[in-house]
Amino acid sequence: MITKAPKTTDLLITEPFEEYRQKAGTHLSSHALGDFRKCPLLYWKKKQGLIPDEDRPAFVVGRATHKLILEGQDRFAEEYVVGGPINKKTGKPYGAQTKAYAEWAAEQDKAVITTDQFELIGRMADGVRANQVACELLADGVAEGVLRGEYCGLPAQARLDWLNATRGVIDLKTADNLDYFTVDARRYGYVYQLAFYAAVLHVIAGEKLPAWMIAVEKQEPYRCGVWRIDDSILAHARKENEAAIERLKRCTATDDWPTGFESPLVIDSI
Repeated sequence: MITKAPKTTDLLITEPFEEYRQKAGTHLSSHALGDFRKCPLLYWKKKQGLIPDEDRPAFVVGRATHKLILEGQDRFAEEYVVGGPINKKTGKPYGAQTKAYAEWAAEQDKAVITTDQFELIGRMADGVRANQVACELLADGVAEGVLRGEYCGLPAQARLDWLNATRGVIDLKTADNLDYFTVDARRYGYVYQLAFYAAVLHVIAGEKLPAWMIAVEKQEPYRCGVWRIDDSILAHARKENEAAIERLKRCTATDDWPTGFESPLVIDSI
């Protein structure tokens, strides 16, 4: 009897974001590895709970943007409520910083998005839909799927914005200005993040797939662009990630968490 190998997308786990977030305590993620590459002491302090895991309003809006664009209006409505209480005296909504709004939000059984935030998300969704290449990449695939397994000898996990079994791993980003997106990509380590996702996928599914980024502006004219990460650059970032994981193992074994600034440095240019 011949057993067909499962499709790559069949290996994805479906789970709420909060459950994925909780398991970050026992599984290495791309964001945690990014913290370690930046500063081992930062990584250790976050692991020990000495630095609170912030969930800033921008993060909430970012997740809502992903939900609407990648999973659609119905899935968005299952997890988010839009609006707020109305001031009877003025007939207008209370501001998001008011006590009345905070009390109303606390009573909701879903995450809260203000009307202004929802309008912004809608404009970004329109921007993505206006880009033909982005639409083609997102025409078929699985949104917010989780991969979990062993990577370089450590338990690891990755939550993929979008996985297309043939086109590859696709990450959705928001940006202030697309003209500077490649600068932002270097600043925030986006290539290392995608390299981590692609590597975990390779280890678990046995497939090497391309990696893409779709970026849409958070302001007019809400332009959307698509970038494919060059295979050689992706491979280089994977090697650097894996070297960082080996350093992480050594730091864990010795319980030594340097800052990276233990030795004096030299300024040799102006």
